[in-house]
Amino acid sequence: MKILIADDDPQILRALRITLRARGYEILVATDGVSALNQAIEHKPDLYLVDLGMPHLDGVELIQGLRGWTTAPVLVLSGRTGSADKVEALDAGADDYVTKPFGVDELLARIRALTRRAAGGTDAEPLVRIGDVTVDLTATTVTRDGNPPEAVRLTPTEWRILEVLVRNAGRLVTRQTLLSDIWGSEHITDTGYLRLYLSQLRKKLEPDPAAPRYLLTEPGMGYRFDPAGGGKAPTGGGDGPAG
Repeated sequence: MKILIADDDPQILRALRITLRARGYEILVATDGVSALNQAIEHKPDLYLVDLGMPHLDGVELIQGLRGWTTAPVLVLSGRTGSADKVEALDAGADDYVTKPFGVDELLARIRALTRRAAGGTDAEPLVRIGDVTVDLTATTVTRDGNPPEAVRLTPTEWRILEVLVRNAGRLVTRQTLLSDIWGSEHITDTGYLRLYLSQLRKKLEPDPAAPRYLLTEPGMGYRFDPAGGGKAPTGGGDGPAG
């Protein structure tokens, strides 16, 4: 199991590296948020131990960047004891919070618990291609190839729909799931919302919006993101009444 420790305190890094390696874990270390994010993208750790007070990117910003593309557990290790700090970290996507100083036995137990809960989880690639468009799940940006690259502007709702589909690449996402996740359970019958937003996303992202290859409709069921771009859309471009 691979663990990335992000902390700017060299003594903490050294102690955790020795302790966790002795338990059989493979350890990566970073002393600032930018380095941690780069290592995360390159090595795809199974679990993250994150301090909040780091340079360049602080712990909360790092967690937000990670949550754009990975579901791997994040355990915050911080000397900040205030409830506001804990709430901010958990809202950003952390799974658990341990206050420094902490006991080794407690830390190991928290790691085991998070590992059990995360069993079976999968990560999306942080950079996804849709034709000549790049979707960056970490930076939450969309750009079209060019010199220089051109920013593709999505509304917050368009981004949320795209993110759900990309994170479930190759799998059917039902209309009810999308409507419930984005607008709330009271809107699970409002399929017109999805037809409108999928149509707009295709206009912005698909090489040929009338014959989508990536953002596909599964008639009567929902939508699917095909990362290979080889999907066949239903007749009429995939946004007919069944969409």
